[in-house]
Amino acid sequence: MKNILVIGIGRFGYHLIDQLNKAGDQILAVDSSEERLEPVLGMVTSSLIGDATNETFVRSLGVENFDVCFVAIGDDFQASLETTSMLKECGAKYVVARAARSVQKKFLLANGADSVVFPEKQLAEWAAIRWCSGRVVDYLDYPGDFSIFEIKVPKEWIGKSLAELGIRQKLHLNVLSIKRNGEVVLEFPADFLFEEGDTVTIFGADKDIKKGINLNY
Repeated sequence: MKNILVIGIGRFGYHLIDQLNKAGDQILAVDSSEERLEPVLGMVTSSLIGDATNETFVRSLGVENFDVCFVAIGDDFQASLETTSMLKECGAKYVVARAARSVQKKFLLANGADSVVFPEKQLAEWAAIRWCSGRVVDYLDYPGDFSIFEIKVPKEWIGKSLAELGIRQKLHLNVLSIKRNGEVVLEFPADFLFEEGDTVTIFGADKDIKKGINLNY
């Protein structure tokens, strides 16, 4: 369980809080509008109405006690930038800020953000990869040009083993799990044979995934 501060309760903030609540985290939600706070009251530990660009108010939150502080403000970049800077000045351990464009990321990182997320861009990338390939079941971007993909087993893999395909040695990919008939297999010998209908979760460098399983993304 972590202590999380979420500032800015728009659509992104709402869905963020929903997921954090499901994970069992302790959440303080902050927004300047009582109306925007109302939908999340049943999902958070506590909530406050206030101006997160105001130093006195931010210091009163005890931001140094939170494991992560999210700046989820989406409609006022100046307020997002000032809030990010204020959080760091007041002792926040780790600040994650929302951005809409790459130029905003540069300013946020320069003013205290430890990490920057692009909700709309990241969702669009996921949707394009997920739905424009007939093989991808799920996808997770990983830092440093690496990715995790869950894919339907390529036809050329069916009836062949991990050793025969040389997935690690030749393709430079790591098989994390195999799903067969709805059951997840986490331990499999080198002579494990793929069957039609299997899905496989792989991890590797983007360049190796593109080449090894012929995906364009």
